[in-house]
Amino acid sequence: MNFGLYREMLRITPIRRVLLIGMIARFPHSAAGVLLTLHVVNTMDKGYAAAGAVAAVVTIGIAVGAPWRGRRVDMVGLRRALIPSVIAEATIWSIAPHASFEWLLVLALIGGLFTLPVFSVVRQSLGVLATGEQRRTAFALDSIATELVFMMGPALGAVIATQISSVIGLTAVGLSAAVAGLLLIWFNPPTRSLEPRNSVTAADEQDAAAAAAVAVAPANVQEAPMELTGAGLPKGPQNLFGRLRNGVAGNFGWFNPSVAVVFAVAVGAGLLLSSTDVGMVASVEAGGNPSEVGIVFVAWCAASAVGGIVYGAMDRRISPMLLLLAMAVLTIPMAFATGTLSLALLSIPAGLLCAPVLSSASERVADLVSEERRGEAMGWYGSSMTAGTALGAPVAGLAIDVIGPWSGFLMAGGAASLLVLATLAVRWFVRRPAANAKTGSAL
Repeated sequence: MNFGLYREMLRITPIRRVLLIGMIARFPHSAAGVLLTLHVVNTMDKGYAAAGAVAAVVTIGIAVGAPWRGRRVDMVGLRRALIPSVIAEATIWSIAPHASFEWLLVLALIGGLFTLPVFSVVRQSLGVLATGEQRRTAFALDSIATELVFMMGPALGAVIATQISSVIGLTAVGLSAAVAGLLLIWFNPPTRSLEPRNSVTAADEQDAAAAAAVAVAPANVQEAPMELTGAGLPKGPQNLFGRLRNGVAGNFGWFNPSVAVVFAVAVGAGLLLSSTDVGMVASVEAGGNPSEVGIVFVAWCAASAVGGIVYGAMDRRISPMLLLLAMAVLTIPMAFATGTLSLALLSIPAGLLCAPVLSSASERVADLVSEERRGEAMGWYGSSMTAGTALGAPVAGLAIDVIGPWSGFLMAGGAASLLVLATLAVRWFVRRPAANAKTGSAL
């Protein structure tokens, strides 16, 4: 690995500025997930099922809003496109902590819709500022910066929620996100190249989006799939309804059983990560030291970063289905943790496989789908992960409320394992007639 490339990239002032603004802009929402969970459970005295429901509606809001916000950047320019997000971030997250649970669900949905589109803006800007082979280095630097932010954010969120106030914490998230939006408006980083020959290619943008999704997970799996919604599409990002219209018109010609298997992996990964997230908070909070949840998140995220580096250096590729099954099985022992330190240590084996699962799955989509339809396929891959994420948090929360904190990990690992085994069984039955037909024709 040539670390000199990173040093040379950081010497370029516009790129260094975009990377720094990107870190600042991502930080508020990196803490929001833990803050919301602890606010619902402790401040509002609701259960983890309720906290999971709030997480689910935020996920749905981001899923619908992120492509729309990205398209607005393309259509009207960065400054005009960010104004609604800046206003919404400051307003909604200042009101939400004081609202009843029912209104919190509504406000969380609207907040997700208007989430600042930091990831797509930074990715587009780096694609313009860096050219050729420099882009890969710039995107790699952005992924490293993102991983650092999402290691620190949950820890800070837990400390603020437990030592100060979740109300103050959520308000600070909204105001900080608004300030970050104003910084982006002020600096106005370029999102379009003036020279077509230097424009970022669809393949480059899809690779960068996949890398960003890996970097965001596991600590903020709600936002990870949004990186994949239409990256590299000629008409820009599209939400679920737009992809449905295009899919019906195009008859989903690229979709086949192998692609379906990858989408099943995305559902399972989203379910596993969001369930584990809730289980970690519940387990540490039940131990009487909720401020220590950051220790567990740092260990989990650091393990994911290490696993991603090791997997990226491997010459041999591993099936995403097998990686997900291994991660699911390794999540189950977290149920036997007796304290914060043991939970942090038990999270490492599963964490090591997080980035490899997502990297392997996105690579598999790229291998299976032609470049002309790959952006659309990656969008559906992101939607599959969103479905799993939205399902996992409330279901795990319900198990935790009814049985206990340890059950969240059993539910997460068990459900993901069953999904893998069911998918493998279906694939075997689908392939069996084809194999028999080949055997018959040979005879």
